[in-house]
Amino acid sequence: MPLPPTRRRRAAAGAGLLVLVLAGCAATVPTTAGPEATDPVCAEVVLALPEDLGDGLVQQRTDAQATTAWGDPRAAVVLRCGVEPLGPTTDRCVTLETPDGGSVDWVVVEDDDGSWTFTTYGRAPAVEVQVPAAVAGDRSTSFVVDLGPAVSRTQVERSCV
Repeated sequence: MPLPPTRRRRAAAGAGLLVLVLAGCAATVPTTAGPEATDPVCAEVVLALPEDLGDGLVQQRTDAQATTAWGDPRAAVVLRCGVEPLGPTTDRCVTLETPDGGSVDWVVVEDDDGSWTFTTYGRAPAVEVQVPAAVAGDRSTSFVVDLGPAVSRTQVERSCV
């Protein structure tokens, strides 16, 4: 038996309110897109990223193209594809083997506040991973290795020496 018009409107309004409430519970991590975020390879990278980085670092929504985040939205690990590629640098450059047998070169910078920034070296488009001090202080940053298969979709142009 169909609902009377008044009950249908109430049911529709209730369903709409439920959607708004649930959407409000899912926080979005604010970030900015890199200058080359529209590169189609960035879409491939983001789609290939893992849904979690282990130990409570579950993927979160972001508000910028070619980005994603993991963990507590107030102190999330943020990945941005399409950032400015690094030129020659004296910062520490490490080669990390990926689980699929490849490797990715990363320039690793520890900031004064205890946060870390990992930026691919010699890849286009470049990828940056920002690890806040709240995360770096509680756990190893070895999860960067798990990003390798997705980041490997970018083109290698040079490598660490």
